[in-house]
Formats: sequence, C-alpha cells, structure tokens
Amino acid sequence: MTMTMNRLIPDVFRNPAIRVSMIAIFTFGFAGATTSPYRSVVGIVELGLSNAVYSALIFAAAAVNVIVSILFGNLADRLGEYRTMMLVAATFGIAGYGAVYFFPTREIFVLSALLLLPVYGSLNSLLFANVRAAAREMAPDEVATVNSGTRAMISLSWVLVPGLTGVLLSSSPSMLPAYLFACLSCLLCVGLVGFLLPRQDGTDSAATHHLSYLAALGQVISPRIFSRVMAVALISSMLHINDAIFPLVVTGAARGTVADIGILVGIVALLEVVFIIVWSRLLRFIGQLAALALGALVYGIYLLLLASADQPWHVYALTLVSGIGAASLISIPITYLQDLIAERPGLGSALISVNIFLSAGLSALLFAAGTAITSYSGTAVVGAFSGLAGMAWLLLLDRSRGLP
Repeated sequence: MTMTMNRLIPDVFRNPAIRVSMIAIFTFGFAGATTSPYRSVVGIVELGLSNAVYSALIFAAAAVNVIVSILFGNLADRLGEYRTMMLVAATFGIAGYGAVYFFPTREIFVLSALLLLPVYGSLNSLLFANVRAAAREMAPDEVATVNSGTRAMISLSWVLVPGLTGVLLSSSPSMLPAYLFACLSCLLCVGLVGFLLPRQDGTDSAATHHLSYLAALGQVISPRIFSRVMAVALISSMLHINDAIFPLVVTGAARGTVADIGILVGIVALLEVVFIIVWSRLLRFIGQLAALALGALVYGIYLLLLASADQPWHVYALTLVSGIGAASLISIPITYLQDLIAERPGLGSALISVNIFLSAGLSALLFAAGTAITSYSGTAVVGAFSGLAGMAWLLLLDRSRGLP
C-alpha cells in the first residue's frame, strides 16, 4: 500500500517547504471561499453600505493589494526568506476577519476591506514565492507541476466550502459568522507557517542586487514585462467575465434557478482540481506557452457556447469544457509570470497579484461595454474574443524566443 501511494505522489511534493506551503494556501483559499460569496451581503445588506461605496471599496482594496504584494515580495527577496513576511500577512488576516466579526460596523468593515485584508491578500503571492524558492533546483517541468499542485489547493477549498458555509448559516440571521470561520483559518495558517514551515537561511538565498521599492516597481512596469502581463491579463479576464455573467445567463437565457448556480460552481471547481493535474502532466510535452494558448482557446470556445445556451442542461453540459479551460488559465500563468523575473521569486510572484488586478479591471470594462451594446450572452462573446486577442498578442511578443 505504501509503495502504491509513493508512486501516486510525485517526488516534488515530498519537499517539506512545498508540502506546508500547499496546506497553508488551502487555508488561504478557505478564508476566501467562506467569505467572498457573502461579502456583499454583509457589507451592503447587513451593515448598510451603498452600492457605489461598496464598488469603490472593492476596487481600492484591489489596488492596495497590488501595491502591498510588490512591496512585500521585494522585501522578502531582500531578506532571502519568505516566512517572516508570510507571518505578517497572515496575522493581518486574523485581525481583518476578526475585526469584522467581533466589531460589525460600517467603519470597521471599510477599514478591514481597505487596509487589513489587502495586506493579508499578499499572502497568496508570498506562498507561491516560497514554493518557487523551494523549487529553485528543480527542472522547469517539475516547477510547473509544483505550481499547478499548489494552485489546485485553492480550487479544492472552493469545491465545498461556499456551499457548506451557506448550509451552516442558512438558519442564522447574519452571515457574519463566515468571517469567524475565515479568522480561524488564518490562525491555522499562522500556526502552519510559524511552527511547521522549515526555516530558511536568508544569507544564502537573498537577491544579489537589492532593489529599492521604486526600482522594483520600475522593473514591474518595464515594457518587456508589463506588455506580457497585460497580454496575460486579457486572457485571464475571460475568467472574470464568466464570473460576472454566468449567474445571469443561468437564471436568464438558460432558464435555470439560483440552486443551479451553486451546483454548477461546485462541479466546475471539482473539475478544475482534476484538470490542473492533467495540464501539469501535459506541460512536460508541449511547453507552458503552447499549453496556455490551448487552454485560452478551449475557454474562448466555452464562452462562445455559453452565449448560445438556452436550456439548463446546456450549461451543465458545458461544465466539462469550462473546467478544462479554467484549469489552464488559473494555473499555467503562475509559472509564466514568475519566469518574467525568475531571479527574484518574491517580485516575480507579485506579478500574480498584478495580473489579478488588471484582469479584473479589464473584465469590468468589457462587462460595461458588452452589456451596453448587447445582452449578457453577447457579453460572453465579447469576453471570448478579448481573451483570444490577448493570447495572440502574447504569442506575438514571444515569437522571437519560441515556445518556452
């Protein structure tokens, strides 16, 4: 039995730093999965924020997260170890979620969402930076496998957690206990990083040339890097477009119910976990840029098919296509972005947060433009062509060096 299990678990996951980081990122995903679906309910319905204030708050929080991710990533590179900054970020999560639960006022919610939780959000890129540093001596295909496995842990947390949270709080007069669950998850994360993550020798792994914060920001926005980040953001925007229109198409053109939305999201999340593993194996044969191009094509086709869905079974049938494409778009860009600043794992991993911010912003613009000129289904078509244009741009940028 032991020998069989050993064969099923790749050697790259036997590294203690990678194993602990994967469990820690599951707790990170758990905190988001238990609160994100209900954040607007708490902020707007329970605490009385206006729609305009809530929208501005979420946008500003995303911007703060990008700035902090670059700052923390650069600081961690200079220290040569990521454990310290991860502990700081996770502690902000305890404070941010805990404050909302124990002191549920509009002022505390705004403070938490604008300052405390964006700092906690930088833990995502720091964990990937730590994994990248631990995989420094591994072959490129093994690095991709590690990143894919780590990203799969976030999807795994989304398979059941949102639904379970909803069930547990279905008879509760408030959704605030979701923030308590998230706070406890952050506390567990601090314990994992503080007590189980192997200590690193900063003198051995510190970046050779220290960058000031402004110099680090300058490197991120340099034409060579930022053009590729923008192309990846266009590709990733397809995921955000789908997040916005999917519930509206399901309950509108496809004539489904709210219950269908929850079931479909769970199915896709489970398929993502499976196909992230499949894509990591495929990367050994076709390279990350080719795999990303194929995944973007699959997801673009999914959005085009979603645009024509007019029965509930149509959307259920598309979960397989959605899972295959989404698994590629949420896992492969991680390694691609890290490779853009390969010598600095912290700063390179901060590009993950930059990509999330830009792709969300682009999707908001595309959603506004699409819904202004066509229906929700038509907006899916707009999203598909925008993502495919981003893939063509990325291939054009990298044509001189071939498919990595």
